[in-house]
Amino acid sequence: MMQTLWHFFAVSSPSLRSLFAPFLPSEPVTDPVAIFLVIIAIMLVAPLLFERLRLPGIVGLILAGVVVGPHGFGFLERDTTIVLLGTVGLLFLMFMAGLETSLDDLKFNARKAVIFGLATFAVPMVLGIIAMSLLGYSFLSAVLVASCFASHTLLALPIASKLGIMRSQSVTVTLGGTLITNVLALLVLAIVVKAHQGNLTLSFWLFLLPSLAVYTFVTLWGIPRLGRWFFRRFGHDEGAEFTFVVAALFVVSYFAKLIEIEPIIGAFLVGIAITQLIPQLSPLMNRIQFIGNTLFVPFFLISVGMLVNPLILFQEPRSLMVSAVMVGVALVAKFLPAWGASKLFGFDFANMMVIFGLSVAQAASTLAAITVAYNIELVDQLTVNGTVAMILVTCIASPWITARWGQGMKDSSPKATPLQSGSMSQASIQYRILVPVANPSTEDNLLQLALILAKSTGGTLLPLHVLSDADAPISAEAKLQQGRLLAAAETIAHAAVTNVEPIGRVDDSIDKGILRTAQERNANLLICGWKGYSTYRDNFFGSVIDNVARRTLVPILITRFTQPISSTRRIFLAIAATETKTASFQQTLLLTRTLATELKATLQILQIVSNPRLANTAHEIPGLSADMPVQQIRGKFVNQVAQILKRDDLLVIMHNAHPERLNVPTLGVEPEAIARQHPELSVIIAYFPRLV
Repeated sequence: MMQTLWHFFAVSSPSLRSLFAPFLPSEPVTDPVAIFLVIIAIMLVAPLLFERLRLPGIVGLILAGVVVGPHGFGFLERDTTIVLLGTVGLLFLMFMAGLETSLDDLKFNARKAVIFGLATFAVPMVLGIIAMSLLGYSFLSAVLVASCFASHTLLALPIASKLGIMRSQSVTVTLGGTLITNVLALLVLAIVVKAHQGNLTLSFWLFLLPSLAVYTFVTLWGIPRLGRWFFRRFGHDEGAEFTFVVAALFVVSYFAKLIEIEPIIGAFLVGIAITQLIPQLSPLMNRIQFIGNTLFVPFFLISVGMLVNPLILFQEPRSLMVSAVMVGVALVAKFLPAWGASKLFGFDFANMMVIFGLSVAQAASTLAAITVAYNIELVDQLTVNGTVAMILVTCIASPWITARWGQGMKDSSPKATPLQSGSMSQASIQYRILVPVANPSTEDNLLQLALILAKSTGGTLLPLHVLSDADAPISAEAKLQQGRLLAAAETIAHAAVTNVEPIGRVDDSIDKGILRTAQERNANLLICGWKGYSTYRDNFFGSVIDNVARRTLVPILITRFTQPISSTRRIFLAIAATETKTASFQQTLLLTRTLATELKATLQILQIVSNPRLANTAHEIPGLSADMPVQQIRGKFVNQVAQILKRDDLLVIMHNAHPERLNVPTLGVEPEAIARQHPELSVIIAYFPRLV
């Protein structure tokens, strides 16, 4: 499609290159290294230059594509390589839009998303049909051009992500509305083409609607389950995780084409499906966003610019009139739904303009639709000229409007509030998380948990490995293993763009090394691994965990993960009814909220009621929102766990230190009983020292 449109432009109109031919090279650049050098130079210079001019960098990439493209100065041809990389960039753009879309947010804002989606489809369709009919277009032609007005490309999405407003209600509503209006617009395209060809038969309807329903269900239901199995099986191979995600993107997008819908719809759906598996602050998410935003999406923007030939707009007066009408209708038809939806939903002016800015851009779907229409002679070259003008204006306006008014918004998504100890302020604390690493098989989950908490507060990760020289001198092999463990931890932290200070230490015991390092490095949280049980020797002499817990001055998260933390679907916080008003409960609640937000998991309270008189006090738990589910458990808690929790769940137990008593485990009796009776269950014990 794109190549056909490019060929039409190339043979039918002059370019800037023809006007400046004496001053330019005779032929476009053909050397692959030189081509890539030009594109990388554009990616580097154009955004920086336009940001200095207080314009979005996206605009710079599009205009740079115009300048260097075949209709500009002709430095580059829009060949198959550019088309390929531009298509990949478009799919990545829609995929990342899906990744940024929370299913919970979509469900919560489903009514608003549906209303806006139908409005931003219906209003452009009505205005477009009227306007194009007044210009003398046939009914089918007017309907098809109107469908181009109805669809839009989330061109300014990287700006919303950069501003930190991706999970605000207005952006979530726009994302949901985009899915609805693009699907409907592409369905209109398919119907108009079939009607023009005389193939609008019953078999068409019998194939399209069921296949679309099955495709959507399989994507949203099957991809998460397949992903959980893959991550559980190969979760320690970071390269395999990234390859799986990219493979899922292109497989689902390809199958979308097989059922005659645009691949961009499939890319958006697979992003929504797979976002449940990737924590927002994880290294994997960082890699996806980095590669997409710095490489593939800029390729798409440059390729869009290379399609534009401004000179064709001035070949005849009617071309200017058609272009002006199309630009005006596109702007008005997208502004009215944004204004009406904002008034209906109570959004302020900044939110309304962000909705308008995100939904006004015309690029991918518009180009695809108008190319199909031109190929079957449903529209003429004047319509194509007007489409180019509309794309140019809206692609410049969209990022500028989003950046201009997005700065006045605040992300309404729940923010992580740090776990704290003593008198430290919740608002100002930054985590310094000490993580002893000793076992490569358990190191990944501990570090992932620490990274989520550290990055949510701009804190620092302190991976620690202690070698004990109490029994014998430290061997060279042990030192080499220490270096490997710390290097792996540092690599993971850098991949997540988190501050890290690896620490290698030699001490007379492991527990003393941990405690001394915590004091020396001002750690305010410890995260330790736990095997889930105690041996006879541990009970008699005390294990490393017991010794650290008895002497620590900061909270500890004692963890036992039986599967990758990223596969967590539900988090259960178990709390005794008598402890709901303690300071440590509030701190544990903040912790679990942070984890639930970043892991995209649901959070539920399990209230353990041992006294029947306290059976109706769930509503009295302080700090809970009205929609927070609370389930009361009566009787033996350990036995009830198996009936409630499943394999992909995470149980969080709070435990306060008590005066040392004989025959009482430091971590309490219940955690070990749960671990022994339910070996498949992942558990975190939030342990607080007596000073809390």
